[in-house]
Amino acid sequence: MSTPTTPDVPRPDALQGDGLGCHSGREQMLAAAQAAGKSDTLAQYAQDYPLPEGAGPHDQPQSMCPAFGSLRVGLRMRRTDTILSGSACCVYGLTFTSHFYGARRSVGYVPFNSETLVTGKLFEDIRDAVYAKADPEKLDALIIINLCVPTASGVPLQLLPREINGVRIIGIDVPGFGVPTHAEAKDVLAGAMLKFARAEAEAGPVSRPRAGVADRPTVTLVGEMFPADPVGIGMMLEPMGLAAGPVVPTREWRELYAALDCAAVAAIHPFYTASVREFTAAGRPIVASAPVGHDGTEAWLQAVGQACNVAQARIDAAKNKWLPAIRGALARTPIKGRVTVSGYEGSELLVARLLIESGAEVPYVGSACPKTPWSAPDLEWLTARGVQVQYRASLEQDIAAIREFKPDLAIGTTPVVQAAKQATIPALYFTNLISARPLMGPAGAGSLAQVINAAIGNKARFDTMREFFGNTGDGDRAGVWEKQPVMRPEFRAETRRQVIKLMKKRKAEEMV
Repeated sequence: MSTPTTPDVPRPDALQGDGLGCHSGREQMLAAAQAAGKSDTLAQYAQDYPLPEGAGPHDQPQSMCPAFGSLRVGLRMRRTDTILSGSACCVYGLTFTSHFYGARRSVGYVPFNSETLVTGKLFEDIRDAVYAKADPEKLDALIIINLCVPTASGVPLQLLPREINGVRIIGIDVPGFGVPTHAEAKDVLAGAMLKFARAEAEAGPVSRPRAGVADRPTVTLVGEMFPADPVGIGMMLEPMGLAAGPVVPTREWRELYAALDCAAVAAIHPFYTASVREFTAAGRPIVASAPVGHDGTEAWLQAVGQACNVAQARIDAAKNKWLPAIRGALARTPIKGRVTVSGYEGSELLVARLLIESGAEVPYVGSACPKTPWSAPDLEWLTARGVQVQYRASLEQDIAAIREFKPDLAIGTTPVVQAAKQATIPALYFTNLISARPLMGPAGAGSLAQVINAAIGNKARFDTMREFFGNTGDGDRAGVWEKQPVMRPEFRAETRRQVIKLMKKRKAEEMV
């Protein structure tokens, strides 16, 4: 098959000076990308994934490379392959992290250098790789992801063909300077695939899902969840004559059609803005929050029932069946202690609700994700109970909350956990130890108590270790030494004097 001719690729001054890499700074990368023809894409990202007003280059939430979210979504789908276009160091880090998280397939990579990037040859290389990879016997879809440098240089993935031999071609830009967190990058790809699938469904008949078509109206669930949660949600929906539909991001292309063919959409994770836009375009109502704890489950069942035009008697039947079980589970597994919660998964507010209903005191919740309409019920419930909720939370804000509230347990990201433990405060990593448990319905009501209470009970061990080790390993004592390190404050003072002198010189040169 012949390939299309090379497009007129924009040639911005993307590689002047020492090159435009991840070290160049957010503002410089944004300016280059806009000059290279990516203004519309970046404007949409700014609308979908907003940063706080007046945010500077250091106000972006700390997270792993955002592109990991899109990469992970593609790697978990059947008959789907992914090709990365970006700096070799970035690709190495992303593939390493992907395989650490259980990827069982290879990731494609199109390398580049300054010449191929600026002359447009990189686009030709990507196009050739796509044609070579698009095998309909093996693939339903092929995903191509531009990382920071190709995005900033205007590599036009939108000019790739939509299909090759029946294989769908999905090209997306996922730059770290345009997509704030890896959680939101999941939405970038999920939204792009839903848009493609919606166009296919509107054009004519599409493939049936592998599991067949449900015999009851379904509720599509948006957001990655513990595998038992969709099952539990389905059981709670049954008295209303409803069923749990696919979970978006899906595990197979044909599940996208089933996800779109639903009675309502549950925005379990509230930051999937692009995905919600596609469901809204398909005429599907969106339900906020999730069936977490007693109050959350009651409100969610009511909202879902109304969105699906279910009679109030059937909604009440679902409540009467499940709410007593949830209340009982909460009573049997109480949590006593003060807990701060932070993370970048998007479910932080839901976890805080469950902890509070379990008896814990939660003074602070930080989420790297933005405030959206679909987390409004959770925000209202938490603030009514005096909880400080911080959207787009930075590492500094999360650690400041630990210092201020002095919790019995800190739940957070790796550096938050490290900071808490250094202060002899027990801590748990949100992603591996909290997200890896059911949160919804009766199963979720008792799932956190054991691990939370056990962690809080370890406080004495931290105190013992602090007493034993003292300040060993702190500051200048860090590392491995053969002898006792000798402090030389005069060296430090001289270095400080030289730095101040250099800064004054540079400032004077700027004023000339």
